[in-house]
Amino acid sequence: MKKFMFLHFGFEKPTPEIMQAWQKWFGAIAEHQVEQGGFANGREISKSGTRDLPWDRECITGYNIIQAENLDAAMKLAEGNPFISSIRVYELR
Repeated sequence: MKKFMFLHFGFEKPTPEIMQAWQKWFGAIAEHQVEQGGFANGREISKSGTRDLPWDRECITGYNIIQAENLDAAMKLAEGNPFISSIRVYELR
C-alpha cells in the first residue's frame, strides 16, 4: 500500500448539515486513514515578505493521510468528500 495526502481547501461557517456530511465521509475512509489533522492560523513567507493567511475559501483547512493501492484508488476515496472549495490528492514519498 502507498500513502496519500488529502489537502482540504476552503472554509465557510459549518452548518449542522455540513458537519453531518463530514462525519459520514470520515466514517467512509476510516479503514484507510493513517492520520488526520486540521489547521488554524497561518503565515506565508515569500521573497516579498510575510503575510497572515486569511481563513476563507482559499485556505488549507485540514488534511488526511490515507493508504491506498494507487492514485486512482485514493481519488475514489476522496470523491465523496464534502469539500468547500476543493480537495487535492498527493502521493507521499
